[in-house]
Amino acid sequence: MSLPIILVLNGPNLNMLGLREPEIYGHAKLSDIEFMCREVGETLGLDIDFKQTNHEGIMVDWIQEARGRVAGVVINAAAYTHTSVAIHDALKLLENTPIAEVHISNPKERESFRHVSYIEPLAFAHFVGHGAQGYVMAVEAVAERFGKVNGDR
Repeated sequence: MSLPIILVLNGPNLNMLGLREPEIYGHAKLSDIEFMCREVGETLGLDIDFKQTNHEGIMVDWIQEARGRVAGVVINAAAYTHTSVAIHDALKLLENTPIAEVHISNPKERESFRHVSYIEPLAFAHFVGHGAQGYVMAVEAVAERFGKVNGDR
């Protein structure tokens, strides 16, 4: 029997965590965050499909491929959060799939161009400004929401 899958998507420049502006994003690397997500996933009986891309179209493809395959999505679209109608539209295709939005920093406390999120209206939960721990919180929230929606918990 296969485990429910939570897709964890990461957008541009997140592959540079640990190097890029550590005063904003901390010192955790993306591989550290992946380990944390896999660890909590194992505890919750979930398979974590963890991905990162610097390319908008690839992220759209991954979201489309997730339709009917995943129990939930955790997404940090990074800069695409504020610019991508394409990612917004792709996420809308997931209909009853719980989506949680994550940002390591709090975009609304930063430059004004970061204040708008095209993902925010589609996500049932938002974890901003919690650093790497926000991902763990998001995986747990998606698992709880998925269980409530499907009666598994």
